[in-house]
Amino acid sequence: MILKKGRIIVLDTTALVMGYNPLSVDKDHFTVPDIMKELVPETLTWSRFNTALETGKIQLKTPTAKFLKIIDDCSNVTGDSTVLSNVDKQILALALELKTQGTSPLIVSDDYAVQNTADQLDLEYTSLSTFGISYRFKWILYCPACFRRYRLKLAGEKCRVCGTPLKRRVLKKISISKKRFKSFVV
Repeated sequence: MILKKGRIIVLDTTALVMGYNPLSVDKDHFTVPDIMKELVPETLTWSRFNTALETGKIQLKTPTAKFLKIIDDCSNVTGDSTVLSNVDKQILALALELKTQGTSPLIVSDDYAVQNTADQLDLEYTSLSTFGISYRFKWILYCPACFRRYRLKLAGEKCRVCGTPLKRRVLKKISISKKRFKSFVV
């Protein structure tokens, strides 16, 4: 596959669910094959996606393991690894891989964890139905009863001391300047 240089659109499931129509935008669109697992068959979203796929308006591409590893490492640092789905990680890896190939990818997603990780990687992103993130967050896992901190990999478990379910909270937030915040301009 030969990529044209310039702006391309990388679609997350939330973009399609919120009504983004790739047929109405004159840009190259990419997404990952596993996105079909997140779409509900026989819905308007499913039909629109299949039509765009059949007409060549969306291309499916699986990111390489090298870029998936980068996303795993980055999402572990930001604390988003426990809330990003496999498809979310693949979308981010695909955008990063396409960027290294000389294109200018724009991720369309309303998922805050996708936006947070994308911002950390200096990938452009935008949302459709939300304002998007204003801060880049770094998360920690803690016990709300005894306040002990835990590794993020233990999400969904209970405190080893008191047995209270662990929760995630913001450890640090960095304001995203208006210049860095990406609006939907394709």
